[in-house]
Amino acid sequence: MLEATVGFALLMLLILCQVPLAYAMGLVGLAGTAYMRNWPSSYAMVGSVIYESGFQYMLSVVPLFILMGNFITQAKLSRELYAAAYAFLGHRRGGLAMSTVVACGGFGAVCGSSLATAATMCKVAYPEMRAHGYSQGLATGSIAAGGTLGILIPPSVVMVVYCILTEQSIGKMFAAGVLPALLAIGVYMLAVRWVIWRNPAAGPPGERMNWRQRGWALREVWGVLVLFAIVMGGIYGGVFTSTEAAGIGAVGGFVFALARGRMSWRILSEVLVESARTTGMLFIILIGALIFANFINFTSLPGDLRGFVTDYKISPMMVILAICGIYILLGCVLESMSMMLLTVPVFYPLVQHLGFDLIWFGIIIVVVTEISLITPPVGLNVIVLRGLLPEVPIRTMFAGVMPFVVADFFRLGVLIAFPIISTLLPRYLG
Repeated sequence: MLEATVGFALLMLLILCQVPLAYAMGLVGLAGTAYMRNWPSSYAMVGSVIYESGFQYMLSVVPLFILMGNFITQAKLSRELYAAAYAFLGHRRGGLAMSTVVACGGFGAVCGSSLATAATMCKVAYPEMRAHGYSQGLATGSIAAGGTLGILIPPSVVMVVYCILTEQSIGKMFAAGVLPALLAIGVYMLAVRWVIWRNPAAGPPGERMNWRQRGWALREVWGVLVLFAIVMGGIYGGVFTSTEAAGIGAVGGFVFALARGRMSWRILSEVLVESARTTGMLFIILIGALIFANFINFTSLPGDLRGFVTDYKISPMMVILAICGIYILLGCVLESMSMMLLTVPVFYPLVQHLGFDLIWFGIIIVVVTEISLITPPVGLNVIVLRGLLPEVPIRTMFAGVMPFVVADFFRLGVLIAFPIISTLLPRYLG
């Protein structure tokens, strides 16, 4: 226990000294393993982790889904998704904010990144909402909160990494995220309604569209809906594996961008380079996390945690609530992927020992990570919007996002109290 505590303390010190997280975890894991065993064993462990990470077949799903998301992003689909949602919801009070949430969900389904979803939808939705008289708080709050859906709606790279760390089925994890994502969209819409109920001027209604106009709006996004259906339907129909689905999704994303006239040799080169850069970053962080996790496994921490819970007869649900609290606190200083890679190897053996479903636990972790992206003082989605909208005070942004934070805590409580919401689809589609 002492060795693990010292290891975490050194890791946080290196992070505060602005050492990149991947290198900080790798250095602490290397030195800690050498202390627990010896230097030759430590070097051999690091070499094995690097080799296995580079040649693990399951990890090939990561760059392919990243490539798919970059192709779809390059296709400039965000405006059409927003227009389709606006066609059905824009005539209501707060309808543009609701449209933003729905469009963020649709864009997140093919993007897989919360920060990218928030940044992209900000450029599309914020000018429209301000032009219709929406308050700065509701406009930025709905974008920041809607952006968090990028890591919950499948296919999600964060979910893939969680499955790799815990050796769970990627297909089941994707299925588990569908109903919680729909629940998230629902509670976010209720948060918008609550804001409008308190201040009707914050979100005046827009223009009502007829059914013909709505049909035209849907025709603009049919391609991505078909692509999503092929990728997810193929996985659950047993037609192809998750890795094969990622490859089909990447090719489909390329064809979609090409058909929309958004592809050229220069853009293709930029997309490939950006995808390679993002993949390299994720793999380096993953390797560092696995080295650190191996060091933690050499210590007595996993057994001590189980013993502590057993000896003091702590309720299993209290353990889950404590883990959620730790994630919310860590979210103030770490981004979502780094936080998951650092903590999941420590927590999931304890959760498994307590008899919880690891697929359900993965959804809980993703939802808590979403909350950390919009909670002060360092909600990364809000920070992204602040960089894009310097004219909006940061206090206004955090005030605008607070109703959505309350909705998120309500959603987290529902998912903890009713695990069936997360486990129903995996049970029937697995």
